[in-house]
Amino acid sequence: MLDLPILSFLIWLPIVGGFGVLIVGDRFGAKQFALGVALLTFLLSLPLYAWFDRTTANMQFVEFLPWVESFNINYHLGIDGISMPLILLNTFITVLVVIAGWEVIKYRISQYLAAFLIMEGVVNGVFASLDAMLFYIMFEGMLIPLFLIIGIWGGARRVYATIKFFLYTFFGSVFLLISLIYLYQLGGGTEGFTASFAIADLQKLPIGRTPQILIFLSFLLAFGVKVPMWPVHTWLPDAHVEAPTGGSVILAAITLKVGGYAFLRFALPIVPDAAAQLDWLVLFMSLTAVVYIGFVALVQQDMKKLVAYSSIAHMGFVTLGFFLVYSIAESAQANSTSMASAMLAMQGGMVQMVSHGFISGAMFLCIGVLYDRMHTRDINAYGGVANRMPMFAAFFVLFAMANTGLPGTSGFVGEFMVILASFKSDAWVAILASTTLIIGAAYTLWLVKRVIFGDIKNGEVAELQDISQREFVMLALLAGAVLLLGLWPQPLTDVMDMSIKNLVTQALQSKICIGRSVVEACQL
Repeated sequence: MLDLPILSFLIWLPIVGGFGVLIVGDRFGAKQFALGVALLTFLLSLPLYAWFDRTTANMQFVEFLPWVESFNINYHLGIDGISMPLILLNTFITVLVVIAGWEVIKYRISQYLAAFLIMEGVVNGVFASLDAMLFYIMFEGMLIPLFLIIGIWGGARRVYATIKFFLYTFFGSVFLLISLIYLYQLGGGTEGFTASFAIADLQKLPIGRTPQILIFLSFLLAFGVKVPMWPVHTWLPDAHVEAPTGGSVILAAITLKVGGYAFLRFALPIVPDAAAQLDWLVLFMSLTAVVYIGFVALVQQDMKKLVAYSSIAHMGFVTLGFFLVYSIAESAQANSTSMASAMLAMQGGMVQMVSHGFISGAMFLCIGVLYDRMHTRDINAYGGVANRMPMFAAFFVLFAMANTGLPGTSGFVGEFMVILASFKSDAWVAILASTTLIIGAAYTLWLVKRVIFGDIKNGEVAELQDISQREFVMLALLAGAVLLLGLWPQPLTDVMDMSIKNLVTQALQSKICIGRSVVEACQL
């Protein structure tokens, strides 16, 4: 492995490239320049996978530079098997978003593309940060380009949607900042520790039960809004409906993953006792998202809203898998397979995150293809689309089947792993989680039946033209990703295996009763 600052390139190349697009301007090849930057960033991210050492849980590709030395804040980057797949997902999706806006965006093209490139760099910074304050800056910084994307190129109610999105996410982040400052000061006042924002140091810091609970609740609020979890999910459907197609894709495929990732990086290893004590709350919120939000999706008449609610339900599987670790450990304390089952649950949540990035992005791109032609998202305005757009219909049905969890597609793998692991926790949890296969099939197939199949409903549908080469390329790439992960998930699960094992160990190690598991500690 060459000693190159690859992570810095992945952060700053798209950011600098975004400002370069602004300088180039609309009339001097902004689209070509933006696509070149996005492709180069994606190609530079591939060595992360090729050179990744699968035999260790240690951080790799580490970069360290002192930044604000008086507060021990550093420019500290690194990745493991949890963050690396998400960076690859981000760089891949950004290329598709640039292609998707090639002909659709008619005004302020350079600003539109620049916003996505800058956001790509900032999100890569979120996934690569090993310093909590650097993470927080990137975590908040990603709101700015997304706010502009929705607020400038969004629909009629874009101002309402952006304000609601910003207030929800920013409000939760305030509590995150307070918790990080508290942890910094706690480190300075604890024997054997120093005041530090290094995430690895925070994960080792001994913390009492009450502070752990308060910190966990702040993490739950900050990261739960990002996922989003029920009941702090109401900003997402509005943001999706008003966002341009590219905004919806990046919001569903990338932004929501930041919340799930943050739970793994902060909540489980930093406050494991509180996470174990309050896991029932997260499981309840997750199962409510899976079941209740699924029924909400079933009654939607706007295609974007339906897929937005579907995203909330599927992300409920992610948090369910992450927090099943504790109930599995509790129900199988004397069982040597408890570690394997806990790893299966957490690994399933990670696979579901990556899979959801592909599937949700594809669904929103398909809706964008239809909206570009008919300028409506109302399901009742469609019918018989397959008669006029057979190639598009084939892609749409594939992605819809993946959304239902059809075996052979990526949507099946993560959900199956989480459901299988949930039987080691509680049969009722597994049964409730399994309802997503029925409810998801109901709202997705109902959407397909009304939009794709049947007779041509009106003259506008009769005049539809099938997808262009540009649209074929972006949908075909996503179709390949969905099928590849569905048929051969091992390349993904192998790279995260050691990191997940290490994280499960951290999550089950009590900080209150040293040398004991959190399950035992919580019974004291």
